[in-house]
Amino acid sequence: MTTVATGTPSDPAYVREIETWQTTRVERLRADDGWLTLAGLFWLKPGTNAFGSESANDIRLPGNATPARAGTFVVDKTNHVSAEIAAGAGATLAGKPVTKAALRSDADPLGPDILALGSLTMQVIERQGKLAIRLKDRNSKVRQSFKGLHYYPVNSRYRIEARFIAHSTPVSISVPSVLGGSEDLVSPGYAEFELDGRTLRLYPVTETPGDAKLFFIFRDPTAGKTTYGAGRFLYADPPRDGRVVLDFNKAYTPPCGFTAYATCPLPPAQNRLPIPIEAGERFDGHPH
Repeated sequence: MTTVATGTPSDPAYVREIETWQTTRVERLRADDGWLTLAGLFWLKPGTNAFGSESANDIRLPGNATPARAGTFVVDKTNHVSAEIAAGAGATLAGKPVTKAALRSDADPLGPDILALGSLTMQVIERQGKLAIRLKDRNSKVRQSFKGLHYYPVNSRYRIEARFIAHSTPVSISVPSVLGGSEDLVSPGYAEFELDGRTLRLYPVTETPGDAKLFFIFRDPTAGKTTYGAGRFLYADPPRDGRVVLDFNKAYTPPCGFTAYATCPLPPAQNRLPIPIEAGERFDGHPH
């Protein structure tokens, strides 16, 4: 049997908690390295990939102040990437001038190296065995035109204490992607709860080995109407004593709702709920 957390929609302490979360959410989006700064996604080919503002480059960078030929990214035979910077381009790595360097990707346990060039930053990402350069621009038009987020009224009815059923051995579930194809991610179990007289299940995944948080990618009948059409994201703390709290007031729009250059996972088939979840972040067509 599942239970809903105590409280009412007007419980001041709970409302303040959610409003603080919403404020933090906006601050992260608006940050210098937030999703609103995403300005490009460039898939790398083996060998050299020239970058700069000139149209002849493999990777064309925005901005009149960007050098016409800023350098090259080199993908070697072992699928590792290095950067070779043109003289006078003014690129930095970890805040220091750089002319040549190997670059970690976001698949590395230490995280990606960030190459900076004026208002731009570039990093290597790996998706489905392919390498790409993720470009961010502090001066992006999307960031400049962003006017904030909209939410359903805070309602503690949607803060649900669910039963967590752990798999005896973690299993893999197929998670599709906006890139096409899918990726098998580890799911430690499932959350089971009751809402509107229905018994429902959601299967979380762990994004990287050792992650403590549970990551839920789900879709419900509000999608494409009052929430983002592809679905929403929700994180939860690890289960305790066989219970996990699903607070749908903290469900939010994936990065793909703000930029065409994100590589979002999509809800797996197991996480398509049959009833509307009228809580959390609404979506009214943010700029792309």
